[in-house]
Amino acid sequence: QVQVVESGGGSVQAGGSLRLSCKASGIISSMETRGWYRQAPGKQRELVASITAGSITNYAESAKGRFTISRDNGKNTVDLQMNSLKPEDTAVYYCNVRNLWTRRDYWGQGTQVTVSS
Repeated sequence: QVQVVESGGGSVQAGGSLRLSCKASGIISSMETRGWYRQAPGKQRELVASITAGSITNYAESAKGRFTISRDNGKNTVDLQMNSLKPEDTAVYYCNVRNLWTRRDYWGQGTQVTVSS
């Protein structure tokens, strides 16, 4: 079965940086697309950035110019580099892996990102 493991969350000051990593097992990179989502208290889960099997990227407007999503197919990992962090970036960040053949979604456990001013 597909397993998703996340790492890299933490607490930083405004203007700082964090790098999140999502590693998937049990699935071939060419058969999946991934996205980073976040959910703050009292808010709906929202897409932050996504990357296809062909490394086509998409970003939420709030992430453009600050966040970068990238893929390493050899390691089967997808990273989210977050720079110039703001307090409003504070949320639990989730990695989503979508199997393009079965259309099934797999989610990581979530990792907390806290940005203080």
